[in-house]
Amino acid sequence: MRDRRAMMGGEMTDHDAHCYESVADCRLRAATDLFAHTWDPVVLAALRVGPRRRRELRAAIGGLSDKVLTDSLHRLLAGGLIERHAHAEAPPRVDYALTGLGQSLVEGPMTALGRWVVEHGDELLEAQEGGAAGSP
Repeated sequence: MRDRRAMMGGEMTDHDAHCYESVADCRLRAATDLFAHTWDPVVLAALRVGPRRRRELRAAIGGLSDKVLTDSLHRLLAGGLIERHAHAEAPPRVDYALTGLGQSLVEGPMTALGRWVVEHGDELLEAQEGGAAGSP
C-alpha cells in the first residue's frame, strides 16, 4: 500500500512520480472532481452537524431545487462520502449522514479552504471582478 500513498515520510514513490508526470490520471484529479459540482460541497457542509433528512437539508442550504439535491446526494453516495439510512417507521424516514471519508474531507480540506476564503475572499472577488472588467 505504501506505493499508493502520496508523499509519505517525504519520500516520493514510483506511483507518485508517475502521477506528477501524468497529472490528469492522478488522485489529485479525483480529489478536485469532488468540487466540480457546485452543490456537492455545500451538501457535505450541511451534513457536518449530523444526519439530516432531505427537507432539513433543503431548508439548511436554501436556493437549490429538489432535483439538484437528488443529483448531489446520488453523486455523494456513489463517491462514498455520505450514507443513507432508511428507518423502518410509519411514515418512512430517511436520513443522510457523512461517512468517515466524507467527514475527513469536511474537517480537513474543506475546513482549510473555508479558512482561506475568510482570509482571502475579498481579494479573490476583487481580482475576479477586475478580470471580468478587462475581458474582451
